[in-house]
Amino acid sequence: MQLSSHWCVFLCVCDSALFLPVDFLRNLFSSTLGLGSAEKVLDALTLEGVAQYIKSGKCKNIICMVGAGISTSAGIPDFRSPETGLYANLQKYNLPYPEAIFQIDYFKKHPEPFFTLAKELYPGQFKPTICHYFIKLLKNKGLLRRCYTQNIDTLERVAGLEKEDLIEAHGTFYTSHCVSFCCRKEYSLDWMKEKIFSDAIPKCEKCNSLVKPDIVFFGENLPARFFTSDFPRCDLLIVMGTSLQVQPFAGLVGRYGVRPAGSPPHKTHRKLWIRFKKKKTLFFADPMLGMLGFGGGMDFDSDKAYRDVAHISSCDDGCLALADLLGWKAELEALVKQEHAQIDSKDKKEQPGEAGGAAAKASSSSVKPEE
Repeated sequence: MQLSSHWCVFLCVCDSALFLPVDFLRNLFSSTLGLGSAEKVLDALTLEGVAQYIKSGKCKNIICMVGAGISTSAGIPDFRSPETGLYANLQKYNLPYPEAIFQIDYFKKHPEPFFTLAKELYPGQFKPTICHYFIKLLKNKGLLRRCYTQNIDTLERVAGLEKEDLIEAHGTFYTSHCVSFCCRKEYSLDWMKEKIFSDAIPKCEKCNSLVKPDIVFFGENLPARFFTSDFPRCDLLIVMGTSLQVQPFAGLVGRYGVRPAGSPPHKTHRKLWIRFKKKKTLFFADPMLGMLGFGGGMDFDSDKAYRDVAHISSCDDGCLALADLLGWKAELEALVKQEHAQIDSKDKKEQPGEAGGAAAKASSSSVKPEE
């Protein structure tokens, strides 16, 4: 599942055609021996430089890759942070090991722990954060190509992103299906919600097998949409709330290395990566290529750095800072205020004791986040 915490964004511009031997050697010699030079897209490897690139009109396709860290300010724990992470607080379920709660084979034999946890974390109890609404603002501006998310909290959808805007790599609570291969009857979010909050183990009305939300458990295949080919057309990649250490999600950045369709072998496709994070780390999508100084890596400080920008802050603060530089800050804050007011209004109409207590559990620091 997700591996992330309170992280912000890195930006990178990179060459493609990585899988062509000639280009591989050319880039390898350039990066490791200093032969040749990489064309810079940014005037400065800073958030200001990124903002200028977006405002220039040359940045038309932005992809966001997000993890649990963009939802922590909403009150949803990430998975592996010491003491506060989800896995650190599962002792009450008497699991053989923490990850068992998301193992498909364990779930089929012992579904109770998962559904008890699901009641605590169920969609509708939390509000989207500034990060979620910043992504929605990118869509409103016609700049968002896709949002790839590791999260299962559906907050991207609550913020206004639609199915075609999202690649929910680890699935979603939005729909559920019977686990029986011969049945696979689909159930709605409301149906599953009623079962979970009545403390009933959801059973298929057709065959009486278990019904599971469409989140990807260990041992299950990723959604077919995960393999959508967006990255060759990406001008800017924004990475938020994920350490990019969990495969195959982390391997998505390797798709930056695909030559644009129809382009000649020597043609490279320029791209930019941004990552908001509380500290700088060097990430390599492919360990072997990383050892060679090539492919998927983020280089923030060397003399050869030309594509990577790390903005050291929380995710929400990073989005606010970038929005400010773009002249969008007031619009973003107004969007957050408006959408949260609508959620609160809807929440007040719900019966006491029902799920969906967004006002009760959502972060009160959505416009001025605290982490």
